[in-house]
Amino acid sequence: MTFGSFPTTRLRRNRVDDWTRRLVAEHTLSVNDLIWPIFIQDGNNALTEITSMPGVQRVSLDRLVDHVGPAAGLGIPAIALFPATPPGLKNAEGTESANPDNLICQATRLLKQHFPQLGLIGDVALDPYTDHGQDGVLRAQKTLPGEILYVDNDDSVQALVQQALNQARAGIDILAPSDMMDGRIGTIRQALDAEGFIHTRLMSYAAKYASAFYGPFRDAVGSGGALRGDKKTYQMNPANSDEALREVALDIQEGADMVMVKPGMPYLDIIRRIKDRFGMPTFAYQVSGEYAMIMAAIRNGWLDREKVVLESLLSFRRAGADGILTYFAPEAARRLKEG
Repeated sequence: MTFGSFPTTRLRRNRVDDWTRRLVAEHTLSVNDLIWPIFIQDGNNALTEITSMPGVQRVSLDRLVDHVGPAAGLGIPAIALFPATPPGLKNAEGTESANPDNLICQATRLLKQHFPQLGLIGDVALDPYTDHGQDGVLRAQKTLPGEILYVDNDDSVQALVQQALNQARAGIDILAPSDMMDGRIGTIRQALDAEGFIHTRLMSYAAKYASAFYGPFRDAVGSGGALRGDKKTYQMNPANSDEALREVALDIQEGADMVMVKPGMPYLDIIRRIKDRFGMPTFAYQVSGEYAMIMAAIRNGWLDREKVVLESLLSFRRAGADGILTYFAPEAARRLKEG
């Protein structure tokens, strides 16, 4: 590819007018690109502010329809549900995840009744349900030094299958395994198909990094304070990039319909590599830590809210993301609707 030279070529010509800038824009952001993560909780008439995520709340089921209604009215295509499980229902095995009347299942049935055309995404991982805060079940590993407790891959996968089937039966449209266990996509896909859930989609957290940006989320679902150890034995090392391509390739082979990169902005290079390599529906999660940083700067007057929110979301589209999970979804949707 060859380019002209100055003064014959002036790239600023196409930047002179607003209409020209819009005409030659390489990427666009629309309401159709947004997914809103929502935290649900037990209780009556409860709306709990999450201190580390200004403007984000946990909402009880009796207020959920009113909470979701404006977002559905704005045309946001899907929401992602995350439960703050009461401590008394948590245990070492995370068995509440398979309860057909747990928070996610109740919320799913309720929302499907009121918003049948709204896509519902269910988180598939055990950390909201375990008393140790890990995404799987712990087992003593005699093959490791000191017989340490370790998140057992295969036992965890079996628990995840039951959780996935439980949500599918309740009416979840997209199951989003966020656990990073090996082989869980294929095992869940087989179990779904065996029960006739051939249209239930799998959005795999295929490249989920062991990141420091998840802290506020763990506050929101109540898993942070209970977390024993870290998650580096199953979530990816932030130093690795090629490994992400291997993870995505395996999940596609096992039946993933969509793949996700998490976190988002610190890993835009990973989004780009995945989209270029696989051409697969690729999503990004603008995680709680990213949201908290932006909100902190906005509240201190260091960033212009109206500009920085949409710019941050556009960066995902430019990197190759087809959609973005973001806590800014309703705000961004309103601004996009207003032009």
